[in-house]
Amino acid sequence: MGSLEGSVAVVTGAGRGLGAAIAKDLAAGGAKVVVNYSRSKEPAEGVVKEIESNGGEAVAVQGDVSDPEQAKSLIDQAVEQYGKIDVLVNNAGITIDKTMKKMTPEDWDKVITVDLNSCFYTFKAAMEHLIESSGRVINISSFVGQAGNFGQANYSAAKAGVIGFTKTAAKEMARSGVTVNAICPGFIETDMFADVPEKVVEERIIPMIPLGRIGQPEDVAKAVRYLVVDGDYITGQTLNVNGGVYI
Repeated sequence: MGSLEGSVAVVTGAGRGLGAAIAKDLAAGGAKVVVNYSRSKEPAEGVVKEIESNGGEAVAVQGDVSDPEQAKSLIDQAVEQYGKIDVLVNNAGITIDKTMKKMTPEDWDKVITVDLNSCFYTFKAAMEHLIESSGRVINISSFVGQAGNFGQANYSAAKAGVIGFTKTAAKEMARSGVTVNAICPGFIETDMFADVPEKVVEERIIPMIPLGRIGQPEDVAKAVRYLVVDGDYITGQTLNVNGGVYI
């Protein structure tokens, strides 16, 4: 792609955390950004205002991308607003952490639907637009999808599925010049991570990380921008942004 100037990016789950950082970073590079949210209307509108205050262009669009019809509506609204889609970042995700002994089928299905199925729904809806622009797709997975984690069977399965989906999508889209890659963050300082007790972070988690710190959302955002701008010959790959917690 070479430059974000004039491009259009759709970022799911962009009202806060990783998605917000990714949206702001892409906008800073010159992209027009569709800031998708499911329930976080005010935070998403806040992201848009921050982008606009820095001279960028963005719009907040509501849509639960775990529903195929709403995922299609998101893509349709993005094209209606900006005329095309060059970049799709599948970031929407949730956790419902329980041991398998306590996990219900509903707990399993909800996480799989939001964290994995949504990637297919948005991708399917955006395929033709991405082909027209020789676009870029970035799917946010997790090191937990590579390593597994106690009490996260549903999340681990979903994020592992994202990696497999990425590889197949990359093979199918290569003939059209569309690249598809995944990013596996480690422990990142977001709202999702905020519930972890400080004592656990200091005594158990940080000692696991060779670089000795929790990652920032901007660490992931920079990796997304790299794959979009400079990743012309990178596809079907998994980029680990994890401080060395899983090698």
